[in-house]
Amino acid sequence: MAKTIVVKQIGSPIRRPADQRATLVGLGLNKMHKTRELEDTPSIRGMVNKISHLVEIIEERD
Repeated sequence: MAKTIVVKQIGSPIRRPADQRATLVGLGLNKMHKTRELEDTPSIRGMVNKISHLVEIIEERD
């Protein structure tokens, strides 16, 4: 089984650049306080790092 991370949106995309909004949509987040369980891959980690001020990692699962 692949490692996964649980990501929660904590910031609003209002008045943010379009690429940051697109990154949120790419992660499957679009509303405040929504959570998603995503596979822990380098591309997902890069997306989370790009918008680290808008999301937080709640949990890392094996």
